[in-house]
Amino acid sequence: MLNGLDIEGDSLLHRLPARGKLILLFVAAVGLFLVSDLRVLVPALALSTGLLLSTGVGAGEAFRRTRFVLFTVLILAAANYYLHSPHEALVVFCRLAALVLLAAAVTATTGISAFMDEVTRLLMPLERRGLVRAADVSLAVGLVIRFVPEILARYGDIADAHRARGLPVRPLTTLVPLIILTLKDADTIAMAIDARGFRRH
Repeated sequence: MLNGLDIEGDSLLHRLPARGKLILLFVAAVGLFLVSDLRVLVPALALSTGLLLSTGVGAGEAFRRTRFVLFTVLILAAANYYLHSPHEALVVFCRLAALVLLAAAVTATTGISAFMDEVTRLLMPLERRGLVRAADVSLAVGLVIRFVPEILARYGDIADAHRARGLPVRPLTTLVPLIILTLKDADTIAMAIDARGFRRH
């Protein structure tokens, strides 16, 4: 098993508390979607890139962590180019790419347990009203963050196995086994969680 997405370091983001980083991410997301001026969005993208690299994540590792989401962003930008205008395509790309890179910087500098603690605190008012179970939601968030690198690594292994056999790496031939293996892991994890009594019934 791989470790989580967070890495050790002493950058500015590493020193900020988890709550501060989540608030920063929320404010940045709102701000990015309120702005359509490329004179603001391009520097925001550059700043997000700089923040991610300042965490100690190398350029190659940063690309590996964000490539799938950035590919989706490129598709959305291309659709806007076709349906609207080149300017709108650039706005969409800069806005979403900046948000993706900033989120990657936050996850690179925040431990899973810190994320779970903050989610639990945030949802406690809703739990007191009987609307959610804060611990269950925070556990789900923690598991998603924890197993993102595991799923990416497994996809890489499947793709490498295809190449070694001389087979083309296609979405259907790689995603199907990836989904099956991930679902098997999900069943195993669910049984382990219930066996240890982590979830309240």
